[in-house]
Amino acid sequence: MKTYGHYIGGRAIESSAQSQDVFNPALGKAVAKVALASAAEVGTAVETAHAAFPAWAATPVAKRAQVMFRFKVLLERDAKRICEAISEHHGKTIDDAMGELIRGIEVVEYACGAGEILKGEHSKNVGPAIDAWSEFQPIGVVAGITPFNFPAMVPMWMFPMALACGNAFVLKPSERDPGAALILAELLEEAGLPKGVFNVVNGGKEAVDALLAHPLVKAVSFVGSTPIAEYIHTTGIANGKRVQALGGAKNHAIVMPDADLDNAVSAMIGAAYGSAGERCMALSVAVCVGDSVADDLVARLKTAIAKIKVGAYTQDGIDMGPVVTAQSRDRIVDYIGKGVAEGAELVVDGRGITVPGFENGYFVGPTLFDKVKPGMAVYTDEIFGPVLCVVRVDTLHEGMALIDAHEFGNGTCLFTRDGEAARYFTDNIQVGMVGINVPLPVPVAYHSFGGWKRSLFGDLHIYGPDSVRFYTKRKAVTQRWPASGIEEKTQFAFPNMAR
Repeated sequence: MKTYGHYIGGRAIESSAQSQDVFNPALGKAVAKVALASAAEVGTAVETAHAAFPAWAATPVAKRAQVMFRFKVLLERDAKRICEAISEHHGKTIDDAMGELIRGIEVVEYACGAGEILKGEHSKNVGPAIDAWSEFQPIGVVAGITPFNFPAMVPMWMFPMALACGNAFVLKPSERDPGAALILAELLEEAGLPKGVFNVVNGGKEAVDALLAHPLVKAVSFVGSTPIAEYIHTTGIANGKRVQALGGAKNHAIVMPDADLDNAVSAMIGAAYGSAGERCMALSVAVCVGDSVADDLVARLKTAIAKIKVGAYTQDGIDMGPVVTAQSRDRIVDYIGKGVAEGAELVVDGRGITVPGFENGYFVGPTLFDKVKPGMAVYTDEIFGPVLCVVRVDTLHEGMALIDAHEFGNGTCLFTRDGEAARYFTDNIQVGMVGINVPLPVPVAYHSFGGWKRSLFGDLHIYGPDSVRFYTKRKAVTQRWPASGIEEKTQFAFPNMAR
């Protein structure tokens, strides 16, 4: 059985005191083991990165960008291998894994423009013979702690920009699907990244706490559930680190009476059930304005759900794979039971699904509830599974009030043909990422990703322009070269450049 270790200083490290099983969710059995790093091993990775940092920070930005260019080419060359590693340990279809990888590559492409992004600003003659400028400087060793649901994309939301800005990086991926991260490390070295600049440590809470406590780690980026995001943020800040921690979500889409329901249903099916609902941007709640809209939408969704093919990533024509663990399956099934007990109308029941040849897999079928009320657990909680709830309201304002009242503010969408309604919605909804007829409004790489309220802890969003601010410190320089031979008087008043 294969064992996944760590990647420190440009070489694979297999030794570790502890390990745990890595499962293939479609088979429902262990297919590998992953080493769990001790605090001492994390310390070795951080110290290795710290030793490699000065030379990398001093590397001209054009050469750092060239590494990103070569890395992009290698990612495209080895896309099939990366996607198979993702699907084997996560369970998502190969097409879904490829979509994830492509979105990660887009951030690498943005990092290729590091020379433009890091130019800084310059002002000449701000005072007599005085010039001023600002520049971006790397902050040192930075860490990324990433979730199981996007084992390639989310790490690439972090480290390409961190590296392009001149930092050294320690990645702690999810121990549930470690294979993709180690491939990325190999390809970075092949692209010409100096040894030690990028390191991977697999592990659980001990590894996370070691990163949060280590004095050489200057910043931590995290994506995961809200309770852990809050813990990461609180602990990291207490230890003097810069922290961005992206948490959970309960994403609503409002469906207006004038919406194109055919296109809305097609978009919502993919947004709700793609990747078995294991996305922080997954569509969880459809808010229908009017009973007639709800009745029509539910009928169309029921018909569309019947066509969804659930199975293993190795099978052809599959739309949706299993969830990641048996515990996830059982938790989702429990939520479906709660929805029934609390009075929601179960239109499509995804419990008890069996895939021939994969009877032990962790499968949950697409599930649809109607007439869900805001107090129900299936409405309030992030289920992180293929469960879509339909809520009925009378007006757009009532629907927006529901969204604004929820503790999460990650993503939302409005399905409409009305430009006035769309503009009002985008201007006033209290959510960080908004779509109009786009149910998965994930920003492109040259914008930044992040929610509001309890979906984000910290001031800066991930990737895009905010990543430069997060992974650098700004230095302002004021320089004076007066003409020689001029005697100057001492000034005791606070300096004023205009005089």
